[in-house]
Amino acid sequence: MPPTLFVSDLHLAPERPALLAAFSAFCAGPARAAAAVYVLGDLFDAWIGDDQLRDPVAATVAHDLRGVADAGIGVHLMHGNRDFLLGGRFAGAAGATLMPEQVVVDLFGTPTLLLHGDEMCTDDKSYQRYRARTRNPAWQRSYLALPYFARRAVARWLRRKSRDETARKPDSILDVTSAAVENAFRDSGVIRMIHGHTHRPARHHVMVDGRDCERRVLADWYDRGSYLEVDEAGARTHDVAAPA
Repeated sequence: MPPTLFVSDLHLAPERPALLAAFSAFCAGPARAAAAVYVLGDLFDAWIGDDQLRDPVAATVAHDLRGVADAGIGVHLMHGNRDFLLGGRFAGAAGATLMPEQVVVDLFGTPTLLLHGDEMCTDDKSYQRYRARTRNPAWQRSYLALPYFARRAVARWLRRKSRDETARKPDSILDVTSAAVENAFRDSGVIRMIHGHTHRPARHHVMVDGRDCERRVLADWYDRGSYLEVDEAGARTHDVAAPA
């Protein structure tokens, strides 16, 4: 059976043309040989509403994903902390299904919790307040009612503010907390979890109520493309190179 592929934290943007090319290569290559492709948040560096499809980068990414979907491969999108406003119009253009912020899927006989992961960074109190505010439907309606140029200006201001605040925070509060991870395992009842967000790719083992649980953290795409491949034999990480 073909493998299932996972990516996260691509942060695709016009100023990263090499990674845009790597994403196109991923969609034209490994993704076409998969059983399904899951994007676990932050496909884009910023998303200010589905009218962003007017942007050439957004249109190209949607086109690349549509090619995967048209080949009969299931494409699944999850919101991240940068692109939580991705909506039905983009999903339709990409031929993709939008997922809830946490979902359990059966991966070759192992129920697996999928999530972006930012909700588990519970020591970062200021970020969690921001997250709660921006996920509020009333806030989102107000923001999306602004003109496109105004939304872009707000997004740029928020990114600068986030960079400044992150630089002042200790590394310890930017990662997930043990308590949040354990609670996620308990609430979902699974023994495997896959997420992104922290940009700290690794394979962790944690004991939760006597169960040996596995947590896979996906790599970001800041320096190179990367995806996790899962099949009956296990899980492996691969790099994605842009065409020469």
